[in-house]
Amino acid sequence: QVQLVESGGGLVQAGGSLRLSCAASGRTFSVYNIGWFRPVPGKEREFVAAISRAGGNTFYVDSVKGRFTISRDNAKNTVYLQMNSLKTEDTAVYYCAATERWYSLPTSYDRWGQGTQVTVSS
Repeated sequence: QVQLVESGGGLVQAGGSLRLSCAASGRTFSVYNIGWFRPVPGKEREFVAAISRAGGNTFYVDSVKGRFTISRDNAKNTVYLQMNSLKTEDTAVYYCAATERWYSLPTSYDRWGQGTQVTVSS
């Protein structure tokens, strides 16, 4: 089993930046695809971004394309979500999750961190 811990959240003004980290421990990190999710009104959660095991494939929801960048460092067992040009509507708890199955399928994620709060003020 892999354990996931998010960090890097905080309060930032609109237009600012934050970098979230998802640190993993336990089983070999490189077997897992990693995704970032956030709850949104009317949905259980929104699939924000994802990265495949070796980092060669990524996914972004349309609302964050061009603003967010997901990356990973398997030597450090960490995935990053660089968030630029933040908007008030990006305010949410951000969760990272892991799957050994298809990286772009949100329902495949079955291991979750505890979340980190991101608050964007106007």
